[in-house]
Amino acid sequence: MIVITLAIGVVLAFVFFIYISSKPVSYTLTALSLLLAVVSMVFIIKNDHDHYGMKQVTTETSQQIYPIGSKQMQMILYQPIGTANKHQVYIYQKSANAKKKSHTQTTDTTNKVVMTSGTTHMVTQTTRWEYKSDAAKLWFGISGEGHKFVKRHNILYVNKSVQVLSAQQAKALKKMMASKSYQAKLKAQGKAFVTKQVMAAMKKNPTMSAADRAKLVKQATAEFQAQAIKTVLAQIKK
Repeated sequence: MIVITLAIGVVLAFVFFIYISSKPVSYTLTALSLLLAVVSMVFIIKNDHDHYGMKQVTTETSQQIYPIGSKQMQMILYQPIGTANKHQVYIYQKSANAKKKSHTQTTDTTNKVVMTSGTTHMVTQTTRWEYKSDAAKLWFGISGEGHKFVKRHNILYVNKSVQVLSAQQAKALKKMMASKSYQAKLKAQGKAFVTKQVMAAMKKNPTMSAADRAKLVKQATAEFQAQAIKTVLAQIKK
């Protein structure tokens, strides 16, 4: 509507200036028409530059996201953007069996990680410009500023069992776990740890059944693996 008002002001100014013979009347009506055009232009500029007649509206959506990696080592990765490391892109999966990795947006987006005991999910807060009223939309709707994107904020709620690592740390972890010498060392340490646990338990209960020993071995193995992972992560995070 404001564009139409601008056009009307310009057209009327031309008509009044050219076709009205009485100079006082012509000048007066032309000036008023030009004033209408100027005022219309001012409000068009204010709408475009200052978003006059508009307000920022934030909507919130939530989606479940899935970590990357195996059951033993579940990860949410992040990749710093730029040398200042002020902004990171987080990498995850949209489904448990997704073949393609997904990531948070790279522009006009901030991210925050919150560790939780619940499910891993991401809450996205998106801010856009919207018209304050139907009247504002009527006047400025043609400008195309409505629903214009402003910013986005992602909150990643990550279960405490999932590791949040940089892409560089994940690469170092993969290299370490693939090392044959490290695997041999880990195997020897694991065997010694499990044996020690079983021996201690047998000393307390010499008549322990084979089933109970097998259960103990399984528990001790899981405990050692958890400790080993904790140790590895501590090394790569230095």
